[in-house]
Amino acid sequence: MSRVIALCFLLLAAVIGFLHIDSRPAWTPFAISPYQVDEELEEPVGTKSKGSIKASIPAPQANWLPDTGAPSVHAASMIALKDGAVRAFWFAGSREGAADVSIYSSVYDPKSALWSTPTVAIDRISAEQGLSRYIAKLGNPVPARLPDGRLQLFFVTVSVGGWAGSSISSLTSNDEGLTWSNPQRLISSPLVNLSTLVKSPSIVFTDGLLGVPAYHEWIGRFGEFLRVDAGQVIDKRRMSSGRSAIQPLVFVNDAQDANAYFRQTRSAGLPKQIPVSHTQNAGQSWQQSEDLVIANPNSAVAGLVMKNGMRILVLNNIENGRYRLALLMSDAKSGKWQTVEVLEDDEALPDAQRKEFSYPYLITVDGNDVHLVYTWDRKRIRHHYFSGAWIKQAFSKMQSQAADEQRQETQ
Repeated sequence: MSRVIALCFLLLAAVIGFLHIDSRPAWTPFAISPYQVDEELEEPVGTKSKGSIKASIPAPQANWLPDTGAPSVHAASMIALKDGAVRAFWFAGSREGAADVSIYSSVYDPKSALWSTPTVAIDRISAEQGLSRYIAKLGNPVPARLPDGRLQLFFVTVSVGGWAGSSISSLTSNDEGLTWSNPQRLISSPLVNLSTLVKSPSIVFTDGLLGVPAYHEWIGRFGEFLRVDAGQVIDKRRMSSGRSAIQPLVFVNDAQDANAYFRQTRSAGLPKQIPVSHTQNAGQSWQQSEDLVIANPNSAVAGLVMKNGMRILVLNNIENGRYRLALLMSDAKSGKWQTVEVLEDDEALPDAQRKEFSYPYLITVDGNDVHLVYTWDRKRIRHHYFSGAWIKQAFSKMQSQAADEQRQETQ
């Protein structure tokens, strides 16, 4: 009898899914960022005349997001505000998944290099009241900018079970995050709206809709690409399959072409490196590509495309543990990644003393500079600011080293 009920359930889901697919609106191209322009990447710095500039370039700034008094913090994210400031979001509570977890926010003033006193964007009780449903826990805030200028904050809620039972909800703000609307639940599945989570920044289409990279952890572990119109999911496409790739990070190459890098969740014996999917039709379909041969220990990856086409990755580039965090760079032409800065490294410490550095998130305000936040030992959120001058110098140094290596190989 149970098999008959299950079969009926699957048939009903298939019919509803077919009707949903049949009504899908046409897809539009990716909207290329105003910072993502076709500029020639600069030649490597190798002359002595450039050396005198080096001393005047300020070192990266590092500070902490403000303390909320909670013993456990995680999953920080950021968005640039209209006045050039940066608003960060993260969750904090007695532990991840606890009932007392709230999503906090703070604003970074680039002039004073200080963060504002944290405020609560939403907590479990207000989410429960706004969504009119029981909420056991929440997490993973991810902000986005809507075409009309409003902020939208996606976050994950769980009513029953663990993170595998998640769904996505969102808030909107008309005043750059000072106040927020009531939460609204995104319906990503017409029948069973479970096991859908967010972690990475969204992509904008030319029609103003958002492409939201999402992922599942129930039955399978795979990525999906959601087409979202404000608070409504109007379409979705599978980005990966099986149980080995979650938390997709999308790098847009042009109006139709993009790559997705994933956090690997592979079983023992399989490569502990970054799975990749590729689209050539603005996200309508995705094909698995060869792995990015960079170590990944089942940990989130952050990335960014800069104004001159340079790409940046921040990740735990080790196969096991999260005790090392590194910043890598690549140019769009070669596709080769090189480590330019090791941000954290506890390798020399005994295993029991190693801290966790995880869940990095990157943004740029002007296309040249870089803001990075990440979890520091689950106790604090670390913030780094890299000026445009520092990024340019690091990239030029990387190019020079690559050129030297190429010359040595040809000799």
